[in-house]
Amino acid sequence: MRYALAVGGPYLAPAETGRHEGERRLADNVCDGAIEAIERLRTSTDQELVRKAGAWLAVAKSVLAFGSGGSSSMAAVEMQNRLFRLGIQVTSHIDGQMQRMTAAAGDHQTVLVVFSISGAVRSQKDAVWVARQYGAKTIAITAPGSELARGADLVIPFNVQEDGGLYRPSSSRFALLAVVDMLAIATAEAIGPRSLEILRRIKQNLNVLQFDDPRLPIGD
Repeated sequence: MRYALAVGGPYLAPAETGRHEGERRLADNVCDGAIEAIERLRTSTDQELVRKAGAWLAVAKSVLAFGSGGSSSMAAVEMQNRLFRLGIQVTSHIDGQMQRMTAAAGDHQTVLVVFSISGAVRSQKDAVWVARQYGAKTIAITAPGSELARGADLVIPFNVQEDGGLYRPSSSRFALLAVVDMLAIATAEAIGPRSLEILRRIKQNLNVLQFDDPRLPIGD
């Protein structure tokens, strides 16, 4: 009972939303949360770990990106979206059974990237264990000291705390997407000029099939 009250108490008597604080309140609330989360990430991220992960991804024959739940699953899908543009064979999975099965199909040329804010999702811990049995390299973006972190070959610590705002969606997801972008840049730099040629080909074909505006992002 005490545990239920401790967890659910804030939702039973939420703070006032401040509807009369001005027209900019909603925009400021969301944007300030995103900025704060990314700034905390900026000061805590070890760039050498990101570069090492990028070097692994650059030479992988196949990459598996896993996430479960809201923010982590979104990061896994975005990882696929970023890496295929660099010529990497990458697939994302948010289903636990698919995570276990595809991990079992990996080998020493496979790199597994797992996103988990808690580091406690059973299917992801299992997938890391299975993938390592068959020689795959495993990268975890997760809470330092978590079970998932202890099982992975390389850990990029992710410990962006929420501010407790009940009505605002999780601000940490902005920081998690920033980690995805860091990994994508590190991978592209490790691949070198070959990645630019693939990006050029994608952009060229989009322009031919749709409309020509070089100012627009690739495929977004």
